[in-house]
Amino acid sequence: MFAGHYGPSLAVRAVRPEVPLWLLFVAAQLVDIAWALLVLGGVEKLRIVPGITAANPLDLYYMPYTHSLLAAVLWSLAMAVACRWLFRWPAWTVAAWVGVVVLSHWVLDWLVHRPDLPLYDDTVKVGLGLWNHVALSLVLEASVLGGGLWLYLKHTRALTAVGRYGPVAVVLLMLAIQGAALVGPPPPSPAVVAVSGLSMYVAFAVAARWIDRQRVPADRA
Repeated sequence: MFAGHYGPSLAVRAVRPEVPLWLLFVAAQLVDIAWALLVLGGVEKLRIVPGITAANPLDLYYMPYTHSLLAAVLWSLAMAVACRWLFRWPAWTVAAWVGVVVLSHWVLDWLVHRPDLPLYDDTVKVGLGLWNHVALSLVLEASVLGGGLWLYLKHTRALTAVGRYGPVAVVLLMLAIQGAALVGPPPPSPAVVAVSGLSMYVAFAVAARWIDRQRVPADRA
C-alpha cells in the first residue's frame, strides 16, 4: 500500500487542526522511511520477484525493525513522545493522534500484504493478501484515501487557488503513481525501490506543507 496510507493523515488533520499536515504525512510513512533507510544500509532485506503477488513484485522477506507489529507500536510511541517534546503540545492527546497515524501504517499493510509482516522479531508472519486481488486492493486504497480527503475538505476551507485545488491534485497524483506501479516494469533493484520511496515521501510532505498553509479550519472566521 502506498496512497492509502495518507488517508488517516488527512482524517486526523481534519479533527486536530493543531497538527500540521506535513507532519502527519511523515507519520503515515514513518515505518517505510525507516525501512528504506535500513534497506539502503543492508539491515532489512527484500528481493524483486515478479509474480510473487498480483500487485507488485516485492518479496519483503526480512523487516523486523520496521514492519513487525511490535516495532510499529514502538515507532508510534516514539513519534508521539518526540512530537510532544518538539512541539510543546500541552496535552498528550494531540501527540497520541500522531502515534495513531504511525500505527495505522501497519494495520493497512496487514490488509494488503501477503503473510510477510512479523508480529515480533522475524517470526509469526501475517497478512491478509489483498495484493493478490488487484481490483479489491485498489478500491481499498482509493476508499481510505478518498475518505480522508473528504474529511479534510469538509473541516477546512481554502484561502487560495492552491488551497482549493491542491489537495485533490495531490490525491490524484498519488493514485496515478499507484496505478503506474501496477502496470510498469519491475524495479531494477532494492536500492531503487528504497530511493524512489524516500523521494516520494519527502516530496509529498513538502507539498502537504505548502497546500495546508493555504487552508484554515472551516470554523475560523
